[in-house]
Amino acid sequence: MNCFFVADLHGKIDRYQKFFQLIKSEKPEAVFIGGDLLPHIHGSVNNFNFKLIDDFVDDFLISEFVKLRSEMKSHYPEVFIILGNDDPKIEEQRIINAESKGIWHYMHNRRYQWNDFEVFGYSNIPPSPFLLKDWERYDVSRYVDPGCIHPTEGIRTITETTDIEYATIQNDVDKLTHIFEPGKSVFLFHSPPYQTNLDRAALDGKSFEHVPLDVNVGSIALRRFIEEKQPLLTLHGHIHESSDITGSWSDKIGKTVLFSAAYHKPELAVIKFDPEDLDKAERIIL
Repeated sequence: MNCFFVADLHGKIDRYQKFFQLIKSEKPEAVFIGGDLLPHIHGSVNNFNFKLIDDFVDDFLISEFVKLRSEMKSHYPEVFIILGNDDPKIEEQRIINAESKGIWHYMHNRRYQWNDFEVFGYSNIPPSPFLLKDWERYDVSRYVDPGCIHPTEGIRTITETTDIEYATIQNDVDKLTHIFEPGKSVFLFHSPPYQTNLDRAALDGKSFEHVPLDVNVGSIALRRFIEEKQPLLTLHGHIHESSDITGSWSDKIGKTVLFSAAYHKPELAVIKFDPEDLDKAERIIL
């Protein structure tokens, strides 16, 4: 069973085009896309260039997936997709609406039965130094690392309907996975778990107000979840430089296999794997 996993494409057309060519050539059964799909936006809530993002979603992202589905016909893969912390949440409804075109399954805070496996998706990351807070949650408590901005502050592109002050990644994931079969589960996360090969940031020797910064920036909640529940496979992105620093794009926590498709160079990293034979997974650079 041939599957592809990518993340952190950040609206780069050349990365998408390479990926589409690979899909057409190798015809995988499933494609997993782990967030940070859209072009970067910068500025305050009053001058974000939403038209740029709207045009990208409508005129490129959705349009190209529709074209790919039309070309591949019965060979078109199951596509599982989430957004990431750099993707404005105001675009989420466009992604959801596009499900009706049969091009993908939008997976944030959802689960989907795929063959013998159940796929879960979750986008939120722990508090970061970045201003855009659409996809941030407190992790396991209201503690925030030095230099990071609380989820209750910063900028949001839509009005949050949950209680931001008390919502945590830990509680969200507990609710999402109330009853499931770990050995047949695949999780699509944007954040990596804490203290792994996948969450190592380039923060060596750096401090904030004389407090040394933790070089591991992943989610404690996700780490605890994986340790306790032992899902088959978890897929991650977000920390581009981690594989360069640690020398590895994969890790294991107990029996659980972890992959990250985040990549620090201009090329696209694609992880090719078979959920029934994870030891043979490989990363290719396009």
